[in-house]
Amino acid sequence: MTSTVNPGTAATETGVQRATIAEMLLDRIGDDRLGLRTREQDWTWDAVVRESAARGALARSLRVDAPFHIGILLDNVPDFLFWLGGAALAGATVVGINPTRGAAELEAEIRYVDCQLIVTDTAGMAKLRGLDLGLDEDRFLLIDDPGYAARIDAHRAEPAIADGVGEDSLFLLLFTSGTTGRSKAVKCSQGRLSRLAYANTAKYGHHRDDVDYCCMPLFHGNALMALWAPALANGATVCLTRKFSASGFLPDVKFFGATFFTYVGKALAYLMATPEQPDDADNRLERGFGTEASPEDKAEFVRRFGAVLYEGYGSSEGAGSVRLDPAAPEGALGRPAHAGIAVVHPDTFAECARAVLDEHGRVLNPDEAIGEMINKEGARAFEGYYKNDVADAERIRNGWYWTGDLGYVDEAGFIYFAGRKGDWIRVDGENTSALMIERVLRRHPKVVTTGVYAVPDPRSGDQVMAAIEVASLTDFDPVEFAEFLTGQADLGSKAVPRFVRVSTNLPVTGSNKVLKRELQAQRWHTTEPVYRWVGRGAPEYTAMSEADKSALDEEFAAHGRQRLLSV
Repeated sequence: MTSTVNPGTAATETGVQRATIAEMLLDRIGDDRLGLRTREQDWTWDAVVRESAARGALARSLRVDAPFHIGILLDNVPDFLFWLGGAALAGATVVGINPTRGAAELEAEIRYVDCQLIVTDTAGMAKLRGLDLGLDEDRFLLIDDPGYAARIDAHRAEPAIADGVGEDSLFLLLFTSGTTGRSKAVKCSQGRLSRLAYANTAKYGHHRDDVDYCCMPLFHGNALMALWAPALANGATVCLTRKFSASGFLPDVKFFGATFFTYVGKALAYLMATPEQPDDADNRLERGFGTEASPEDKAEFVRRFGAVLYEGYGSSEGAGSVRLDPAAPEGALGRPAHAGIAVVHPDTFAECARAVLDEHGRVLNPDEAIGEMINKEGARAFEGYYKNDVADAERIRNGWYWTGDLGYVDEAGFIYFAGRKGDWIRVDGENTSALMIERVLRRHPKVVTTGVYAVPDPRSGDQVMAAIEVASLTDFDPVEFAEFLTGQADLGSKAVPRFVRVSTNLPVTGSNKVLKRELQAQRWHTTEPVYRWVGRGAPEYTAMSEADKSALDEEFAAHGRQRLLSV
């Protein structure tokens, strides 16, 4: 177990780029700059690597003859990062376990990815107890167990890289968020994450003096690929909070002196719903990176907090599809990163026509212009799903990487995200994007976040249903809401929701994305208020009673479509 590197080197400063996460960690030996901070304790980078090495050694001592997969069921606590580093040095694979999963999903996912060891705490163990995981009691390590620290101390040694660790070593299994369908485990090698660390450094301006505030969950690619890996490459400081908190965001940013953070759209929406304070801009934030935030939330964040937001596009499966352009119009991601990025019709493989936009940015030719975003060179970068050849085949067709996402390119060559394939809603023979409707709904001052999805029509096709989250149910006025929708010039008539579900707590994934598949399965059968608009002309919403819901179900039976209610 040997590897020689220059101690205390910042690889991005010297021009040296490491091929593995393990080598990047050894670069930090002897580095006395702060590598990790919480509100309770600080660690230098040198200490971070040594803590990681001890955990890697413990993992190797517990290894059995099976895939060297270590499940981690923890909040954003230091041990999560120490085990990431330990796994990299030991040649193990980390499986981030989503604590928001239900018991059945937890059991299925953990068994599926062949975890031989699970690192958790007492709270996490309470979620796992009683599940059939195929693991004995000694396969669980609880970081708050009284004997845990002694086990770590017993395995302290000079950090080194295990034999056989290289670029192709499987480092992460990242479960997709599962917002519109069942999640899959994405493979990510040490080499791929290292390349992303350097690419994101160049793209988003990471540097050694950064103080990176990590409020997104560490089991998700957002935090690992856009924050932790670049921080490791540059020797910047990572600051942890256990979970995202809208009210705790600014106090944490000020406490740590944070310069960078990552987000997802729903988290940013929660943040912008907090009361504005006169000293909001009194912070050191320089920039943030995230996905799927509304243009309004982005603009408001910049106004209030004074930092630049880089709205990107990517997934755990692939990245690097978009080149940032400061001249991009509102809502655009940027320009295609290279000639291999295209928007095509999934059935014909033909490239879509350029989108014609009206003065409001609405696509006037959606059937011709909106298609699936693909990367003709991306098949080499996609490393596949774990034990899922069928899903792999869906991603790689015609030698291209298919993102599963919808998009379009305007006449000026800017590319736009139009939602997931599962977000495509066909109403009266016309296609509309759930994402575009969500962007409109989030403009309403009382809407914290929203999820839009298709529900079946009792006669034919689909109808649009929107679930909106508000601070209080009294914040929703159906008459005022209908008037708001009527006043949105970029909301087409077919895109106006026929059903509106009002909630104070929409279900979300562990990465704070609205769990639309759960909402879609429930349709109007929920204890939360549901309003329906029937007829034509301007929308008029009426609260649905239980009798109304039963009558609607009977319409499906009358038209021979009751089978759709069980899907």
